[in-house]
Amino acid sequence: MKKILKSTLLLLCGVCFLTACSDDNDSNPTVLNPSTFTLNTPAYAAANVDLASGGEMPFTWSQPDYGFPAPVNYQLQASLDGNFTHSLAEAEADETGATKADYATLDAVFKEAKGTLNLTDLAKVLQQIAGWAEDAVPATQPVYVRATAAAPGTSTIFSNVVKIQTVPTYVELSDAPIELWWLIGSDIADGSWGSDLGKSIIPMQPIEGETYDKKTGQGKTQWVGYLAGGGFKLKQYPDSWDFQWGQGDAFGQFVKNDGGSRDITVPSAGYYTVVLNTATDELEITPCVDVPAAFSGMAISGSFNDWGDTPMNACSASADNHDWYVVQHLDEGAEIKIKQADSWDYNRGGTFVTQPDGMYAFGVGNGDNLKITESADYLIIFNDITGFIRFIKQ
Repeated sequence: MKKILKSTLLLLCGVCFLTACSDDNDSNPTVLNPSTFTLNTPAYAAANVDLASGGEMPFTWSQPDYGFPAPVNYQLQASLDGNFTHSLAEAEADETGATKADYATLDAVFKEAKGTLNLTDLAKVLQQIAGWAEDAVPATQPVYVRATAAAPGTSTIFSNVVKIQTVPTYVELSDAPIELWWLIGSDIADGSWGSDLGKSIIPMQPIEGETYDKKTGQGKTQWVGYLAGGGFKLKQYPDSWDFQWGQGDAFGQFVKNDGGSRDITVPSAGYYTVVLNTATDELEITPCVDVPAAFSGMAISGSFNDWGDTPMNACSASADNHDWYVVQHLDEGAEIKIKQADSWDYNRGGTFVTQPDGMYAFGVGNGDNLKITESADYLIIFNDITGFIRFIKQ
């Protein structure tokens, strides 16, 4: 009887084991590697879609068959000839200029099997690919669209291509504005840690001759001035601490977006160059070899005041101050320079570069008059070491 019972138990265990293996196989489906998926042709494909309208083109597609419901990131790509050989990103990265783009990937990422193509974004990338002159934009233009799909642990795959008929429009292309952070702290401006631009917080500056990412505006920026050792930090936005640079355990150990970071404190008082590379997230602070001349006063002078002196405010009460600011209304067409108070021995002019909030210039000694293209009240900030001039519309 015991032998029969033992045999029966072994048989039941074997059945359970086989059943468990069968269940495991059922719950672990075979992972597939699809090579493509279907982008549906929208009803409006044969119509002339006006890209100047600023609307959106909706698309739908099938989910690639991965063998299970995988999380997928989808994007849309657009081409003028349907070849999809060299992307706009590849062409922009080629410093020789030999690579010519024939398609672009739009920025929007979709999590479902549907998405929209923004017409303004499409008009811009088509302009970047075609390089049309303003008077040479074609009346109609076929655009070839495909979708990409990328799931974790798999290669990106591409859908079929759909042809859309469009009415293109000329787009004035411009690079992204340079990402400029702000300096604040006991060593900066009036030392109050306040948010008043110019008075309490001053901007980092682009570096002449440096290149900046056309899409993000990131790259090396700098500030040169006197640091007394009282401490300071960098902020991306004047009215927010969400994005900041501070100090770790010791000077030289700089940390980004660390809520427990210390104030950056130089080991000894003196002149320093602060360089922030926003593309690589690197901060360097190095002593200056030369001590710059200090000025007792700076002024703005131009057609608005008959080329007299309108005094600028010293950002710091220190004798080592080299940052200045003033708010001034200037009319379109006005011409202006920045100069040493009561003297033209030191003066800076140049050519403006437009920013969304105003403009800036790399000041040139005895340079051209700065020409105002838009009437506004401007906060003017000037560094007499670097010659950097920043105009911010108020």
